[in-house]
Amino acid sequence: MRKVIIAILALYAAQTQAQPRWTAMQCMQYAVEHNHEVRRAELELDNYKVAKNNAAGRFLPAVDANIGAQYNFGRAIDPETNGYTNVSTFYNGYSVQALLPVFDGFSRLHALKAAKAGVLMGHQALRQQQNLTALNVLQAYVNVAYDEGMVKMAQEKLQETELLLRQTRLLEEVGRKSAADVALVESQHAEADYEVTRQQNLLAAALLELKKEMAYPLTDSIAVVLPFSFVDAVSFVDADLKSASHKPGISNPLQQKDTGAQPFCSPLHPALQQAQYQVETSKHEWNQARAALYPTLSLSAGLSTTYYKTLHTENAQSFAKQFSNNMGEYVGVTLSIPIFNRMQTVGNIRKAKNNYQKACEAFEQKHAELEKLSREAWLDWQGYLKQTVQMEKKVEADSLAYQLTYHQYEEGLSTAIDLQNTSAQLLHSKATLLQCRLMAMVKEQLVRYYQGITIWTE
Repeated sequence: MRKVIIAILALYAAQTQAQPRWTAMQCMQYAVEHNHEVRRAELELDNYKVAKNNAAGRFLPAVDANIGAQYNFGRAIDPETNGYTNVSTFYNGYSVQALLPVFDGFSRLHALKAAKAGVLMGHQALRQQQNLTALNVLQAYVNVAYDEGMVKMAQEKLQETELLLRQTRLLEEVGRKSAADVALVESQHAEADYEVTRQQNLLAAALLELKKEMAYPLTDSIAVVLPFSFVDAVSFVDADLKSASHKPGISNPLQQKDTGAQPFCSPLHPALQQAQYQVETSKHEWNQARAALYPTLSLSAGLSTTYYKTLHTENAQSFAKQFSNNMGEYVGVTLSIPIFNRMQTVGNIRKAKNNYQKACEAFEQKHAELEKLSREAWLDWQGYLKQTVQMEKKVEADSLAYQLTYHQYEEGLSTAIDLQNTSAQLLHSKATLLQCRLMAMVKEQLVRYYQGITIWTE
C-alpha cells in the first residue's frame, strides 16, 4: 500500500511539474467565476432587477383586448328589436380597453424605490459572496502551502536520518557507537519515513479541499505556486498581491509596522451595505403599506363592437357592416375610497413597520459584529507579525543548537536521543514559523476585507 501511495504521489508530482502553476489570485478569480454560491447570488440579483422593471412598469397603462363568441339556443333577447325571440342566434363581441392609475397614495412610487434599493442590496450580496468565496479559497490555498512546506521539511528530515543512519553504522563498525545507537537511529529513520507519507496524504487532502472551494473539477489535476523552502513560504502567495499593495489601505504584512492604529469596519463593507439597503427597502415597503389608507383614482378608456346573426336566416347584415355600425367608445374615471377591509390594511401596516424596525436592529447588530471582527483581525495580524519575528530568531537559535548537537554526536559527546530532541525542536520551530508567516498573510487580507477592499481582483 505504501508503494502504491508513493507511486500515485510521484505521478501527481510529474503531472504538476508539466502544467502551469496557479497563483493565489488566479485561484480566487477562478472560484469567483465558477462557485455555485456566487452563481446563485447572480441569479438572485437578476430577480431583483426583474422586480425593479415590474415596479417601473406599473406606471404605464394596462391594455387588454377581448374576443368572445356564444351560441344562444331557445329564449333570448334580439339585439335588433330588443325583444325576446326563440330562434337560435350567434353572438360575437370584440373590445379593447386601457386602464391608467392616476393616484394610489404613492404606492407605486414607494414600490419602485424599494425595488431600486433591492437591486443595490443584490449587488452587495453578490459582492459579499464573492469576497467570502475568495477568502475560503485563500485559506484552502494557504493550507496547501503549509502542507507542501511540511512535506518538504519531512523529506529533508528523512534525508538527514538516512545520512545519520549510514554514519552511525560506520561508527559502529569502528567501535565508536553501539548496536543500541544504531537501533535508535533506525527507529528515527522509520519515524521520518512515516512522517513523509503522512504529510503527503495531508497535502493530497488539502489539494482536494482547494478544488472543492474553487469549484474546480475534482478529477483534474491542479498545481499551485509553492515554495521550495519554508523561508519562502509567504513570498509565493504575496507575490501576486504586490501589484495591489500600492493601493490605499493595502500593505505588505512582512513590512508593515505596528503603528497602534486599529481600523474600524468600513461603511463600504458589502455586508454592512447590504443591511443598510435592507433598512431602506423595508422603509419603502412600510410606506407602501400605509398608501392603502388613501383613495385611488384611475382613468379608463375602451372600444367595443359586436356581430349578431340569427341562425338559419339569410337576412343578417354583413360582418363588416355590423362591426362598423356597432362600434362604441367609452372614457371613465373611477375613484375608490377604502372604508373597511376587515382590519387587513392596519395589520399590513403594523407588520411592515415591524419589518422596518427589525431591519434597523439587524443593521446595528451587523455593524457591531463587523466592528468586533475587524478589530480581532487587526490584532491577529499584528500578533502574527510579531510572532514571525520571534520565530525567525528561534529557528536560527534552534538551528545552531542542532548543528552543535550533531557535531557532539559525531564526537561521542551526545546521544542519538539528544540529537532527536534538538532535531524535533528545530522542525517544530520551522513549522511554527511557516504557519505564522502564512497566517500573517491571511489576516492581512482579512483586514483588507473588513475595510471594504475587494481582495480577489488586482
